[in-house]
Amino acid sequence: MNPTAPNHSASGQVTFLGAGPGDPGLLTLRAVEALASADVLIADPQVLDVVRVHARAQVDTPLQASADEASIPAGVPTLRDTANLVMTAARAGKRVVRAVTGDPGLDGYVAEEMLACAAEGIVFEVVPGIAAAVGVPAYAGVPLRDAQGTDVRFIDAPSADARCWSEVGASDATAVVSTTLDSVAAAAGELVSGGRKPDTPMTVTVAGTTTRQRTWTATLGSVAQVLKAAKVLPSADGGQPVIAVVGERSAAAQRDRLSWFESKPLFGWRVLVPRTKEQAASLSDQLVSYGAVPHEVPTIAVEPPRTPQQMERAVKGLVTGRYEWIAFTSVNAVKAVREKFEEYGLDARAFAGIKVAAVGEQTAKALVAFGVKPDLVPSGEQSAAGLLEDWPPYDAVFDPIDRVFLPRADIATETLVAGLIELGWEVDDVTAYRTVRASPPPAETREAIKGGGFDAVLFTSSSTVRNLVGIAGKPHNVTVIACIGPATAKTAEEHGLRVDVMSPEPSVHKLAEALADFGAARRDNAIEAGDPVTRPSERRPGSRRRARS
Repeated sequence: MNPTAPNHSASGQVTFLGAGPGDPGLLTLRAVEALASADVLIADPQVLDVVRVHARAQVDTPLQASADEASIPAGVPTLRDTANLVMTAARAGKRVVRAVTGDPGLDGYVAEEMLACAAEGIVFEVVPGIAAAVGVPAYAGVPLRDAQGTDVRFIDAPSADARCWSEVGASDATAVVSTTLDSVAAAAGELVSGGRKPDTPMTVTVAGTTTRQRTWTATLGSVAQVLKAAKVLPSADGGQPVIAVVGERSAAAQRDRLSWFESKPLFGWRVLVPRTKEQAASLSDQLVSYGAVPHEVPTIAVEPPRTPQQMERAVKGLVTGRYEWIAFTSVNAVKAVREKFEEYGLDARAFAGIKVAAVGEQTAKALVAFGVKPDLVPSGEQSAAGLLEDWPPYDAVFDPIDRVFLPRADIATETLVAGLIELGWEVDDVTAYRTVRASPPPAETREAIKGGGFDAVLFTSSSTVRNLVGIAGKPHNVTVIACIGPATAKTAEEHGLRVDVMSPEPSVHKLAEALADFGAARRDNAIEAGDPVTRPSERRPGSRRRARS
């Protein structure tokens, strides 16, 4: 039987899925496919957030256990109960995904769950994942082998016996040790006792493959002092898992050249993006590619126009052939027209015979999702000015109709209207939606904004400055302020903010790129000065230097 095909028997089927060591991008295509069709999702707490985003909204997630069993309320299943949860759901004919950290083939408890399925004839499949012992060193810039080749030994420190330590200690193999932060020194001692030299290089990585990743370089003999000097130990978080790599292949000089992940320009930076999640999607993806952790905070809310009659007449005009063009200047404009279409029982076919313009890529994507391919998207600057650069003048011979429908926010768009009129077009400038100040974000977010919990904030317009300060307060002095242009920067300064970064062009993606350049320069300066590389939120307010990118 094909385990990926629908199961028509009385029992369901189970997919044992490896979710990798933490980076959501390390999920395999097959894993995403299996999650999308799951009826029940049973995941290790450490990877629940990684896999849940790929599951259906209706998926049942019966296992919400905490890694700290003392904090689990009575009646909530712990990880030891997963076999029963898996079997109960499968017997009920459900498609079950059992997601584990790393790779399921390295999890002894999962092997028992597989055997239980086999004993009852329940169809199951295994989707391998990237094991932490392999993925974490790769993200830390620590190759396990080189062209000359070397043996690699994997050690699970909690279950390793004296024979294991002595065998690895007596060899010259690269040792990859899975342990906890407060047990690293003990593991190093076991290897030295087994025969390894105390000056053997060693790297220790916590929170591997995530933006919280940190790696320290030491030797077997010095690791305890290195972690103490870095103020990592003693710590209340000493029980967190780590991957330690021991051997000449993990020498410090080599890692300095290969540490691609932690050397990203905005690695670990918490960046405030004052836009909705829908608007900020591509911008947030770009920030993630620089190593940042974006946090979207809506500063405006969208509401219908106070008087809908004008919009209703314009939409009817689309159907009756009143317009040659319709121009969308925002994703919200697309949404407003789409909602009005649905109200009238219309769909994308109503655009037949009408030319469609979009101010930029995000607006174009929203149109494509609606089923409409825009005829015009600016080839240069993604703005009203850029749209006018490519807009054709009205030609009475080739254009049977001289009118343009411009659905917009209640904030006027004089630049585009005036430019279209100058090109010979008549414009129906229609209020499709209103923008109002959003509700304040949660108290935790407000405190982080005012208390310096964010490393940077991206302001994409003057209104985002005014609204963010209005609903959440002024960002702390340590926070890097990045503005999309001179007008936005002026508004920020009027609100008492020091502008550190200015986008060279009025584009959100150029703004993110400018912030990344700022972060890279800041990192390079710290390394050149022999200082530790820190995030802005980790520095004292008085120690910041005024800088502009």
